[in-house]
Amino acid sequence: MSLMKSDIEEKRKNKRKIYMDTNLRIIFGVTLTYIMGVSSITPAFPRMVQELNISVKDIGLLITFFTFPGILLTPFLGFLADRWGRKKIFVPALLLFGIAGGACFLVREFNLLLILRLFQGVGAASLGSLSVTIIGDSYSGKERAAALGYNSSVRSIGSAIYPTIGGALAILGWHYPFLLPLLAIPVGLLVLFCLKNPEPKNELHIKEHLNVVWKRLKNPQVTGLMLIGILTFIILFGSYMTYFPLLLGDSFRVSPFIIGIVMSGMSFIAAITSSQVGKIVKIFSEKILLRAAFSLYALAMLIIPHVSEIWLFSIPILIFGVAHGVSIPIIQTILSGLAPMEYRATFMSVSGMAFRVGQTLGPFLMGIIFSIGGIGAPFYTGAFLSVIIVLILIGGLFPDINKVVGGKSVGGRSCDKV
Repeated sequence: MSLMKSDIEEKRKNKRKIYMDTNLRIIFGVTLTYIMGVSSITPAFPRMVQELNISVKDIGLLITFFTFPGILLTPFLGFLADRWGRKKIFVPALLLFGIAGGACFLVREFNLLLILRLFQGVGAASLGSLSVTIIGDSYSGKERAAALGYNSSVRSIGSAIYPTIGGALAILGWHYPFLLPLLAIPVGLLVLFCLKNPEPKNELHIKEHLNVVWKRLKNPQVTGLMLIGILTFIILFGSYMTYFPLLLGDSFRVSPFIIGIVMSGMSFIAAITSSQVGKIVKIFSEKILLRAAFSLYALAMLIIPHVSEIWLFSIPILIFGVAHGVSIPIIQTILSGLAPMEYRATFMSVSGMAFRVGQTLGPFLMGIIFSIGGIGAPFYTGAFLSVIIVLILIGGLFPDINKVVGGKSVGGRSCDKV
């Protein structure tokens, strides 16, 4: 009788939804915080160009200065998170993000705004990779894919909400969206006092630690994924985040609020798609899903320059959203499964650095392409890069997802008890 009761309790425990874990919900809060650094301000770009008297080509620097610190600092901060613990990096980063980002509200000069964005980027440098690291510490196998899918879904929801909120605030003034980063301060306090995450026990000397990580990074699967990540974020931050709102503002003469609503559509679709990744990977291999995702990226990019009515943007937005909702959580799942807990923060941070390269280069490269070929050129370039990624994937760099992320959950569904 006692054994039957134990079995029933175990089944009930296994049926508990991962997204109910307190720690995972706190990570959702961090995710919602750091993604506002870009998505909340892009609807205000057309108004910034006018009121700050800057060129369309230069507006992308607000993204570049924000993402650049991640290229230099993310691996170092990941190493410190492996040595000192996740929270000791997490909390100061959130506070710096909130203070520097909020200070942008007070600035009316473009160069000073760029300096504050640089400091805000320092705070943001570790947040994304450490969020994924903690999820990787707490889950494995298909549970990790599901947890990362939910986190990606939350990120997409935030990416959907923030353009609308930022666009609405920008009606009051271009600087009002910079009030949103102040929310990072209470989130930092929540992480400090309420997050109960597993912490690594790492006694290796720094040289040995980095040698282990370097061996993992030389894996051709990792190299291929990092290259794909760089190209993906060039497309996202260059073609979509920078020049899509400018296309809407210049060609269709719509307000920042309408721009925010249009851009939110993609993120809502991505959120719905990401929330189902845990189920999708049980049916299709990651090879098939990634190939399909980047084929859809290319299709969406090719359609955008030819849209003649604002409502017709729903078609490429739907396609782009499905692609984005599939690609990001699967890439993160594979990368997270390729490193043990003691080195995961460093490993994921180096991976995050590669993605930051894409975020930083995207607006800059697409700015050059825009100056040469006009408003349609960044989207055709995004389609071309998507095709390149499909060709890389056809090369067969990746094993079956069950082999990469297989095994039992470290923290599992009892994350609250860690």
